[in-house]
Amino acid sequence: MKDKQLLVSAIKEGTVIDHVPASALFKVVSILNLDKLDTMISIGNSLESKKLGKKGIIKLSKVFFKDSDINKIALVAPCAKLNIIRDYEVVEKKVVEIPDEIVGIVKCVNPKCITNNEKVDTRFNVVSKSEVRLKCHYCEKITNQDNIVII
Repeated sequence: MKDKQLLVSAIKEGTVIDHVPASALFKVVSILNLDKLDTMISIGNSLESKKLGKKGIIKLSKVFFKDSDINKIALVAPCAKLNIIRDYEVVEKKVVEIPDEIVGIVKCVNPKCITNNEKVDTRFNVVSKSEVRLKCHYCEKITNQDNIVII
């Protein structure tokens, strides 16, 4: 048996975001504002994946996410998995899931929508979770995964 080598170093406490499509890795970094964190972050991209072909992984030391942040991840990387690490061991696994309704996270693509002209939280009903499509609660405009702008 060959010796296995870790491609990205282990963390003692924190979160690992795994199974991120390589094309979405830096979107995840951006929407979570990871460049503003003052903690150890390891990012691996274009790693071999049987499921995705190429994947990205993000390891964050001493960082744990709220549900609203997990929803943001789901919008750009719906097949991502979160592993919660304590004392170098995975103590919890979370499957990223798009909720049925998205509130205050995504901007409506319709410039005439009330949410773009008044202080009203955006609200979307999820029309499709596999190929992310959101329908604005106010103007009924459809936003697809390519047009999603996280606010």
